[in-house]
Amino acid sequence: MIVIGLDGLDPKIVETLIAAGELPALAKLSAQGGYTRLATTYPPQTPVAWSTFATGVNPGGHGIFDFIRRRPETYLPDLALNQYEQKNAFSPPKAVNLRRGDPVWSRLSRAGIGSTIVRHPCTYPPDEFQGTMLSGMGTPDLRGGLGTSTFYTQTRDVRPRESENVVTLEFDDHDVAATNVLGPRKPRTHESMLFPIKVHVNRAARTATIRCEGSPRELTVAQGAWSEWLRVKFKAGLLQSIWGIVRFRLIAVDPVVELYASPVNFDPDAPLFPIGFPAAYPKELAEAIGLYYTTGMVEDHAGLDNERIDEAAFLDQCAIVRSERERMATRELERFDQGLFYCLFDTPDRVQHMFWRFRERDHPANRGRNAVEFAATIDDEYRAADRAVARLVEFADDRTLVVALSDHGFSSFQRGVNINTWLYENKLLFLKDGVRPGEGAGDMFKSVDWTRTKAYAVGLSGIYLNIEGREKFGVVKADDARGLAAAIAEALSGFVDAERGTVAIRSASPRDQIYSGPYVQNAPDLVVNYSAGYRVSWSSSLGGFGTTLVEDNIKKWSGDHIIDPALVPGVLLMNRPFRREGASLVDLAPTILHALGAEVDRDLEGSSLLS
Repeated sequence: MIVIGLDGLDPKIVETLIAAGELPALAKLSAQGGYTRLATTYPPQTPVAWSTFATGVNPGGHGIFDFIRRRPETYLPDLALNQYEQKNAFSPPKAVNLRRGDPVWSRLSRAGIGSTIVRHPCTYPPDEFQGTMLSGMGTPDLRGGLGTSTFYTQTRDVRPRESENVVTLEFDDHDVAATNVLGPRKPRTHESMLFPIKVHVNRAARTATIRCEGSPRELTVAQGAWSEWLRVKFKAGLLQSIWGIVRFRLIAVDPVVELYASPVNFDPDAPLFPIGFPAAYPKELAEAIGLYYTTGMVEDHAGLDNERIDEAAFLDQCAIVRSERERMATRELERFDQGLFYCLFDTPDRVQHMFWRFRERDHPANRGRNAVEFAATIDDEYRAADRAVARLVEFADDRTLVVALSDHGFSSFQRGVNINTWLYENKLLFLKDGVRPGEGAGDMFKSVDWTRTKAYAVGLSGIYLNIEGREKFGVVKADDARGLAAAIAEALSGFVDAERGTVAIRSASPRDQIYSGPYVQNAPDLVVNYSAGYRVSWSSSLGGFGTTLVEDNIKKWSGDHIIDPALVPGVLLMNRPFRREGASLVDLAPTILHALGAEVDRDLEGSSLLS
């Protein structure tokens, strides 16, 4: 069985392009077996949806509800996909995967059936089973973030933007600057470990050459191009080194030098924490196809949003990532003869996030910007995804079930809703005396008066109640929680954006209406289901407060899918007939087990789509 994940492919675009004859590989799958829109999860987020695909249960059964969770003892946002645990000060930290449930590859393994899983989300650290795995979304960079880049510039007083560091370059008379690649933070001081490099600029040739003790010792990058990988080593102690890989893009040499460095990725030859199973697999893969990105969020969307790289640079990188993923899949399929093969192509999702604004001339992100140049980019990405499917399908024979699917669809993100400000105005959340919503209130809930607050929003979809005995300063009685959640849901449903006169929030779902299973207690108390064109605001997702209830989204991250799941179903295509009515992500694990002759356990919520 070959399963090809195409993250974020939207049915409306797929159907339009198939009808125009522009997605021949997907059209062939549809003709051979069938096509349908595929119901997604609450909320329709990549880690949530793919975890349901893998486990065959709703989020209450696998415990992933959002990219971001909150710690009830501090109220602070935290990454929801994995964490690090350390027994004591003398033992090394251990990475722990927060996705629970029983993934389909583990079920197959117990039946004696092997799997090859390439870049599935929420697989960091990887599972142990019969087969091989390369971790996907959730794998951090070497600094512990989801993508922490470095911007080198001659200009002084440049302030760092989202998920980046800024380093000032000082050149001598020979146009040489001594600087460093920033590595992991030291456990005690939190200072960055440093890897020394020298940047030699040739302004006439518009190149920069990086010389160092890494591999290669000398690396030249031309203006407007991405470099090859540079392998670097950070000294963590007398007998310990941490290896990473980084690549550069030379932005400019005149009038000032600007150099962009990608997040430092784990070196697949010697990763700091496990990123594959068996442990030697990432190195074997690198020996076969060359060095590759290992972070979970590969595409440098923050670099584009921060305007450190431009659209052309981002698309160049996406092409590198796509080619790299195809080489991974091809290498594995060349030696694949039975069991389950899965590979995820993330790039369609990232391209749509960053280029949706070019589909809508009136998008707030287009103000003062060219809204035409990249109008065909998203359609081009769908065509590229189709070509990848065509290449992988070549490995199928008449005994191979081929599945291509997406986890959710896509929509515009023109306006952000300040949910915490709404809670404030409805006297459900209180700020300290003298503080009002806006920049002065800060983020991370630093100005909240918890002794009077009943509800707060954090993450990309959730509202939590400040429940006594659960949250540190909880004030809501446990017996009153269900009624309060219902009242908030009723008040939010149909919420209108007064400036535009359109509905911004279709509904809000109390968690006991949409989730079941052993991890429901970790879910938000309500999930907000936004209308198309809307999403939670950037500030509210991290415990901040906007001055208005709804605000324009002017970021280049201009498309999104974290809205009412009914509005953004995914797509499902197979090369054999299947049950299309009511098909949902929760049905895929039972379908895989059925197709490969393994037992479909009763704890799975869905059912096989095959007759």
